[in-house]
Amino acid sequence: MNKLQWADWILLIMLLPLAVTSCSSLTSSSMNISSSDDLSSKRQEGIQYAAKAVEPSAENKTFGIIYPMTYPTYEMITMDAAQSAEKHNITLTVNAPDEANTEQQIRIVENMIKQRVDGIAISPVDADALTPVMNKAKEAGIPVVTFESDAPSSKRAAYVGADNYQTGQQFARTTARLLHNEGMILVESGLQEMYGLQQRLNGFIDYIRNETDIEILEVKYNQGNENRAVADIESMIDAHPHFNAVVGLDFVSVSASALVWKAKGLNRHLIAFGDSSISEKGLLNGQLSAVISQNERAWGTKIVETLLRASEGLSVEEFRDTGITELN
Repeated sequence: MNKLQWADWILLIMLLPLAVTSCSSLTSSSMNISSSDDLSSKRQEGIQYAAKAVEPSAENKTFGIIYPMTYPTYEMITMDAAQSAEKHNITLTVNAPDEANTEQQIRIVENMIKQRVDGIAISPVDADALTPVMNKAKEAGIPVVTFESDAPSSKRAAYVGADNYQTGQQFARTTARLLHNEGMILVESGLQEMYGLQQRLNGFIDYIRNETDIEILEVKYNQGNENRAVADIESMIDAHPHFNAVVGLDFVSVSASALVWKAKGLNRHLIAFGDSSISEKGLLNGQLSAVISQNERAWGTKIVETLLRASEGLSVEEFRDTGITELN
């Protein structure tokens, strides 16, 4: 993330009842951010946030949210979740590996089980690998909710997000419309082992191959790393200079592709994923032709509401569908 983006984030943090630490939860009354250098140092170690009402009650609950990695879009989701948590007098603890890592996610879940949190929401890097520890949380009386990417074989209470296969199909329909059903495209995705991204890519490829004359020249996976995403896109463009469009199926591809577009001065179609400040700016300056969103700005509230019902033993919808939207 560049210095300007960090400055924007620091300003947002200072305006919200939200604290950031590398190892412990803080309430809104004990914010201890002293400088941008201090924040940068903490961010290199990992992330954790907390939100709590000013007048806590004896019935306070603590919910944990676990992301696949640290990334600006997740910070936006955290702000939404924190606002919802404060309304319900809930302490919210958020954590993530610095880079996408299944083993670190497992350790974070194990630690939350030991802390006896009242609910856990997780976007699992590898659903199969995370299922045993998610089930362990459930057996310990801690409800688990997945978001962004599901773990359907686990004992999770609900999934918050959109149908990822249908999201891939929407990507394909938008791409086909922009290219008039013909042309050559390059595809960048994120974590190869992530269930939701597998579904998204499958939906995209199925539609392109069955419904259009578009040729998919190459597919690469950045594994949640922005530098790798930039290198992927640059190498694909160099190998296939006559491409008509780049399709980025994950959050990280948005910022990476925008950097490549700016550096190379490209005038081709670029279709990206996720409603964020990065994609909004790309649409406004003409770098992005379209953005496919799962209405991520609503995820935080839905996560907190779902965990609250589940923690109180109430029934929850197994699929909290946030829908699919095309932005252009």
